Order: sequence, then structure tokens, then C-alpha cells
Amino acid sequence: MKPIEIAMKDAARRVVVPLILSVAAMTANAHAASGDEDKDGMAYGGTAYGKGDPAFDSPVHPWIWPRVGRVFPYNPREEWAILKVLWRMSLEQKVGQVIQADSGSVTPEDVRRYRLGSVLSGGNSAPGGQPYAAAEDWLAAADAYFEASVDPEGVRVAVPIMWGIDAVHGHNNVIGGTIFPHNVGLGAANDPDLVREIGAVVARELRVTGHDWTFAPTIAVPQDDRWGRTYEGFSEDPDLVARYAPAYVEGFQGRPGSPGFLRGDKVLATAKHFVGDGGTQDGRDQGDAVIPETELRDIHAAGYPPAIAAGVQAVMASFSSWNGRKVHGDKSLLTRILKRRIGFDGLLLGDWNAHGQIPGCTNVNCPRALNAGLDMYMAPDSWRGLYENLLAQVKSGEVRMWRLNQAVRRILRVKYRAGLFGAPKPSERFLAGDTSVLGAPAHRALARRAVRESLVLLKNNGGLLPLAPASRVLVAGDGADNIGKQSGGWTLTWQGGKFDNALFPNGQTIFAGIRDAVQAAGGEAVLSIKGQYETKPDVAIVVFGEDPYAEFRGDLDDVFYGATRAQDLALLKRLRADGVPVVSVFLTGRPLWTNPEINASDAFVVAWLPGSEGGGVADLLFRRPDGSPGHDFEGRLAFSWPARADHFDVNVVGGTQEPLFPFGYGLSLADAGDLPPLSEDPGDVSGGADKTVLFDSGTVSAPWFLAAGSDPASAVPLTLPEDAAAGVEIDLIDKDAQDDTLSVTLTSGGADSAFLIAATEALDLQRETNADLELALTLRSGGALPGGVEIGMLCAGSTPCGGWLSATGALSGATDWTELRVSLSCFETAGAQMGAITAGFALRAEGPLRVDIADLRLAQDADGQETCF
Repeated sequence: MKPIEIAMKDAARRVVVPLILSVAAMTANAHAASGDEDKDGMAYGGTAYGKGDPAFDSPVHPWIWPRVGRVFPYNPREEWAILKVLWRMSLEQKVGQVIQADSGSVTPEDVRRYRLGSVLSGGNSAPGGQPYAAAEDWLAAADAYFEASVDPEGVRVAVPIMWGIDAVHGHNNVIGGTIFPHNVGLGAANDPDLVREIGAVVARELRVTGHDWTFAPTIAVPQDDRWGRTYEGFSEDPDLVARYAPAYVEGFQGRPGSPGFLRGDKVLATAKHFVGDGGTQDGRDQGDAVIPETELRDIHAAGYPPAIAAGVQAVMASFSSWNGRKVHGDKSLLTRILKRRIGFDGLLLGDWNAHGQIPGCTNVNCPRALNAGLDMYMAPDSWRGLYENLLAQVKSGEVRMWRLNQAVRRILRVKYRAGLFGAPKPSERFLAGDTSVLGAPAHRALARRAVRESLVLLKNNGGLLPLAPASRVLVAGDGADNIGKQSGGWTLTWQGGKFDNALFPNGQTIFAGIRDAVQAAGGEAVLSIKGQYETKPDVAIVVFGEDPYAEFRGDLDDVFYGATRAQDLALLKRLRADGVPVVSVFLTGRPLWTNPEINASDAFVVAWLPGSEGGGVADLLFRRPDGSPGHDFEGRLAFSWPARADHFDVNVVGGTQEPLFPFGYGLSLADAGDLPPLSEDPGDVSGGADKTVLFDSGTVSAPWFLAAGSDPASAVPLTLPEDAAAGVEIDLIDKDAQDDTLSVTLTSGGADSAFLIAATEALDLQRETNADLELALTLRSGGALPGGVEIGMLCAGSTPCGGWLSATGALSGATDWTELRVSLSCFETAGAQMGAITAGFALRAEGPLRVDIADLRLAQDADGQETCF
């Protein structure tokens, strides 16, 4: 080739190609600016559907939705850089970019091989196969994933990975992180500046462990407090949520256009879950919001335009449906409303395998979601099969190349804005590895302030509060000395739990805060969980409430608190009968019907789920050591409080039932706080049935009952405390308390002589199975075992219907009290139809057998691994 020809080709490469890319970038941006990003280019004219499939795409009217102006000015250099990367990527890389896998199911080598776009760590997926971990373990994992993603071997261009995590009320999966009040409490503070500061602190702590993306804030507007995610919402009031959303986003990311935006100590934020998750029928998680479009817009979408105007870079789609259509597959909502009309230009992320719930889809095969507008699948454990199917679908044209390019372009845009291209590995970034940032004094002080601002005083008879700290104070209740319980779900693990306080080295229990306040004034604080004492106290503070839960595990049939917690009311009444003034501190993720507990208290404080700074509660209960007034109660209800346990429509906007305490209610110390006795008629309620508790404290919990036989439909019911039928004998014995343990004897054994904990009607445990729950039981075997022992779950359907597992080995070592766990998925694999369970526990043996059972329940997966005995 002649020198002149070489020079001309080089000039073409340096001038013509960039010119083409620049024109392409400007053209694409012009489409986006006109609201016509998608190739189908459908304007809506006068039609409600536009172009779409009515089976999946909702009839919408985009022109009635708000539009957000351009947040980020058009940047031709950035768009050009994005298109150059896109141009150099292979098809396989592009498919990898639109998939996010869970760190419990993907290795750094997988990231390198498949060029995945993102890794997340779910609520139970910390490094090392544990649900939570120390900062150094998180950071080492972050480095491994990032370095794998930028390895240039075998590709023309390497794209850095993003690592996301559910830091929903602090960096809540790392030991030592600051745990803030859940959003339900922050809403009661009515302080957007507070949540902006909290977002900034959480971002700093995330940077310590190498994370650059949080799946927060939740900007749902819960309308039915039976929903298990109510505590993730700030308020039932859309206006309050709309004020909080941009503040929290700015705390995480910084302000768009400012030098610090997504740099230094900032992280990517995610507004979730678009849209309608707080409006499902009966408050069912992942359910169906059967509401008009105007209500969807005005209530449930209220936080999205402000969050987008604040520059939020990711939006997560909702598991739920709107009028029967799954949001993950609804192009009308995801593309025509969110992207085109409102103007969101970041990446649209799926939720945990939620694409698999779209009709016609599975977890590993769902082109519909990408075609509807999803940019990145959250495919935690299904990512490999999804990758292979999606690659084939793009090649076949079932997913069009322009749509894949569109999704990848959005992902690349977010990564460019976050400064990931050219960034050093996570351990070399700002604040990385600096564990002094976790639970730093300033962070803890902010968390304590947040607790003080969020507490709501509902009753203060006789002006009992504030208390004189130089007193003899009894502190009781199972929430008094447990940071795990006071923090709620999404704390160290997905469901949370009553963890050892040592796992919160930068936290303080409510009792510890009370003790510090009392001892500083020369008083005495005594902890007795059950409220026992030798010397009569001057006052008792009883800390009680909901045990931790997350998502559908917290769904209720009614809002009757005491139905499953009778022991709390008994404690309050006993102390009052002894003439001891009682201050109740109620831990809860939502308003619940607590009239009996309020009546049995002299003062009643709603502490919500305050997090790791229990001292903030004591700040409001006591005067200062010198006797002067301390902090006042500033919290006001952001959710209306029900007058009856069957009242679910008490919302400030459009509610049809009268609340006991309305939205905005809350006493100050100067207010007259006397409250007359409240009605203790709960209304028409279910009795608080909890299908996850089969047996506990000597009691079988509804909807379960004891029976003998091989088939629940024909089994003979057994009645406590003692009964026998069909070769099965039962009795109550003592373990920790009188008659608290069930003793089961199979007198002869055989397939037809089984002990059952059966259901009054077939129960759907499919969601619990999909969520990796386990059957957990504390038991001991009563002597020699017969040749074989099996534990099973039975179901309605073809005969026989059930899944049986050999438990001989497990029981042979259980001569003393032992906790056994088996994943529900094991029973499903063995043949149980988990959507129609008629016996949650079945026991049979080849010969005589005795087993003592102290408790039996469905519990959160303890180690993130499937356990099948």
C-alpha cells in the first residue's frame, strides 16, 4: 500500500468514524429529548394503548403524567465515549451487561467470563457464604469482582462492574455499621434535611467496603398497614414522600452539576419500587394494585418525579402488578411513562427474579422484560440460564438488537457518571478500608438525633414523662436489651433477628441508654426481661413489639398486635396491678391496634424501629441529671393509627375509616397527655393467625392443628394437653416452663401411623419456598431409633401428594436438645406441591419412636445454603 493511501485511511479512521459516532450520539439524544427514545417511536395521539400488547401493557394516558425537564445537560463528549464503548463491545458482552447476579451465586471468574454488568449482595449474601461480614471481607470481595470485570483479556473493551447492596437504613450488612431508624420512623420526624444527612453518612460507610450502589431509598406510599414492607415507606401521605425522595437521593449521590456529584464519598442511589407496590389489595406483598391511573400517579408515583429531578441514577421496578398486569412486563409503565414521559434517563433495574413472575416467563427465560423497558435483570441465582437464553433470543430477533443496545447504553451512561471508567480498584478509592468511618462518633450522633426526632408520644397520663432519672427503674420486655429486635428487618440479614449484641460493636441497646441516663443522676436501673423484681421500682419501662421481619414475611391479615403477643399485655397488667407506673416503649414497623396495651400503660411511646442508637429513646424519657427538662417529643404520626384491628383504610388521603390517632398526631411534654380508656373490641379480625409458627410454648398456632394419620383429609384430630389415636400419642412436658414442649410417640410405626401438624385448609407456601425459608424445629429423640424415620410435608392434589425426607441420621444424634433445619425447597424437590400444603410437618417411622418438640416454625435460611438433612 502506498504511503498516501495509508495516510488517507488513517485520516478516515481519526475523522470520519468519530464524526459518525458524534452524529449518532446527537441523534439518539434528540430522540430521548423528544420523549421518543424507543425505536417503535409511537406517539400516543388520542389512544390509550399506543403500540403494545394489551395482555401485558396497561392502557395509560401519558399526557396526564408529570414531565421532568432535562436534569443533565447534553454532553456530546460523554455520549461519544459511551457509543465508542458500545461499538467495541461484542454481542456476548452486551448480554452480560444487562444481567446482575448475586454474590452468593457468582464468582469473580464468572464475571470475567460472562462480562456481567453488575453484582449485588442480597440480604443474606455476604462474602464467605455468610449473611453478614466484616468490612475487610467485603472490600476484598469488591476488589476481586472489579478486577475481573476490567480484565482486558479476550475483549476489545472491558467494562467495569457496579456492586449494589440493600443499604436501606444504614450499611446494615456489615458488622460495625451505623443502623438508622427505618423509614417509618424517619417519616415521623418530618425533616427532609435529616434524611439528606443520613444518606450522606450511609454513602460514606458504603465506600469503606467498596460498594458503589445502594438499592435505596424506598419511596413507596403504603396505603394498607398489613403490608409487610410498610416500615420501608416514609408515610401514607404522598406529599411527605415527595419531599423526602429528593433529599435522600441527594444525600447518597450529591447534587447534579456539583463537583462532588457521584465522586469521593458518594454512591449511586435507587428509587424503588416503580410503581404501586404500596397500594396492593389487602396489603399483600408482590400483589395487585387495583386502582385507577390517577391514583397510581397522584399517590404511588408521587416520589418519582422529584427523585428523578434530583438526579437519581437507578429506578427499580416493582414485583407487584397494576390491574392484573405485572409491572416488570408492562411497557406502558416502564417505557412510555417512566422513561418517555417523566424523562428518566438512568438505568431501570429489575427486582429479585421478579421477571420470572411475568406470564409466559421463567427466572431463566424472559425476553418480555427487556422488551418492555427493563435495562438490567436482577437474576441472583438464575443469571447463567438467563444469559444463555437471552443471547439466543437476540440472535434470533426475539429481542431486537436496538433494544439491547439501548439498555446497554443506559447502563454505560450511569457507569460514566459514577466515574467507574478508569477508576482504581475499590480498595484504592476514597475511604476504602477506613473502618474508623463505620459507626464514627458523628454518625452515631446523627443516628441518635434521628431516634429522638422520630419517637411519637401517644399517651402521658398525669404527666408521667419525663421521668426523674434519680429513681429506681425497672426495665422489662424482650426488646429492652436487644439491638437486633430494636432495629427490625434488613439488619445484618434479610429478615433481621434477635442477634447477639456483640455483633453491633458501635450500637447501644435501649436498656443501656436508660442505664446510662439513670446512673448519671445517681439512680438505679435494673433489667428483668420478664418484669420480676425484689424491691418495688419507682417506675417500669417495658420495651416490647414486633419481632423482625422483611417483605412478605411481615404480611398480616389484620392489624391486631396482641393476638400473637398476649404475654406483653399480661406483663403490663401485672405491673399496673402491683401499683407500679408503667411506660410502654412500642417497637413496630407500622401502626397496629394496641388499645389494650395503651390502656395498661400510664405512658405510651411509639419508638418504631429505632436502629442501633437506643440511647436516643432514653433522651426523651428522662429529665437531665440536674432535673432540668431534656429533649421534647417532636415526632408526629406519618401514618394514621387504627381505632380497630379491622380498620385498614384510615389514610389521610382518601381514607374512609376514622383513625384513633390521625396523621400528624403526637404529644409534646407540655400537652395534656391524659387519655380516657379505649375500647378493647378489636372488631372483625382473624385472630392474628401466623402460618409460619406451627408450635411454640406449648401451643399449636392457627391455622395449624395436630392430627394422626397418613392423609390430612382423613386424619384424626388430636387435642392438647394429652390425646391418642391411630397409633400416635401426644402429651405436653416441661422444658423451660410448665407444659411448653410437645412429646410425640409413634406406638407401632408404619406408613399409616403418622403424626401431622395439619392445616385447616390448603396453604400456599410457594413464596416462602422461593425465599429460601426453612422448616426449623428444636427437638430431642427419646431413645433408640427404628430402622428408618422420615419427616415430610403433605399437600392437596393427586394421591399421594407430599415430599418425604429421611431424618434417621439427623435424629440419631439428637439425644439432647438440638435445632434441626431443612429447606422448604427440599420438600418441593421430593414431590410436595408447595402452593397447596395441607400438613406443614409430618413424622413417620418404621417402628416405635418418641420425639419431643419444643418449637416448630418456618424460619429464615440460617446460612444461605440449601439444607436437606
